[in-house]
Amino acid sequence: MDTRLRVGRAIEKTEEEVAPILMEQIKKHAPEEGPPALASDGKGAYREAMLKTWGSVPEYSGTGRPPTLPKPEKDWKLVQVIKNRKGGKLISVKTKFVYGDPKVVKALMGEHTAYVERTNLTSRQMNGRLVRKTLSFSKELRLLKAASALEDALYNFTRPVRTLRVEIANPSKRARWQQRTPAMAAGLADHIWTVKELLHLVLVPRTTNT
Repeated sequence: MDTRLRVGRAIEKTEEEVAPILMEQIKKHAPEEGPPALASDGKGAYREAMLKTWGSVPEYSGTGRPPTLPKPEKDWKLVQVIKNRKGGKLISVKTKFVYGDPKVVKALMGEHTAYVERTNLTSRQMNGRLVRKTLSFSKELRLLKAASALEDALYNFTRPVRTLRVEIANPSKRARWQQRTPAMAAGLADHIWTVKELLHLVLVPRTTNT
């Protein structure tokens, strides 16, 4: 939330398939840290994915049956927003605080999925292959993955985000704010990249024929 940086993407059919892949990608980027604070919908796949990726089996205390299932840590934060729809209309919304102190999680995340929904909207605006019922909707998985990888790179390095801008200490008449991209906010870049610069500097992984 602090940087809006995209660190992973999974293209699968169901949330049950997507959730563990995303959690593994996040852990790969920050292996020493625990899971990020998350807000998900009512399907509940991220609860199990977090346990599978970061959970640990408690040490045996010496009494009773030894534990075999992984348990969450106290500092985990996960809120689940369950929306009940009928006939395409929203009937009710129920919030379930799965991990963490409800007051702390609510203050940090709220009781909504606005963060992920906003980035989904940005994806559809930048990547026509994600827009259903249009001629641009992707028909090939290979091309969808390629377009999505390019979109993530453009979003992280070339697209300044208004909520990430910072006020300049000694502003001039022309500029009061320093515009920043997610990569700049995360300390991965010191300026807004151009598309040409991105395409010249990002290396394409070498493939070998077998």
